[in-house]
Amino acid sequence: MANLVAFLNSFLSYLLLFGVCVAVVVIACVIGIRLRKNKDAKEALMQAGQEDKDDQADAAV
Repeated sequence: MANLVAFLNSFLSYLLLFGVCVAVVVIACVIGIRLRKNKDAKEALMQAGQEDKDDQADAAV
């Protein structure tokens, strides 16, 4: 009986550790996706601003 308790204790400990690792990976992926979307949106705004400046320069010539 003591062996079973020790086994279950060890098993649940590793299961908890696995759950923590999975949670860290999921959080890292969510943060990475959010940061990339913010960067892409910022680049799109900068690209749109650059195109506006180019259009104004072409109209002035």
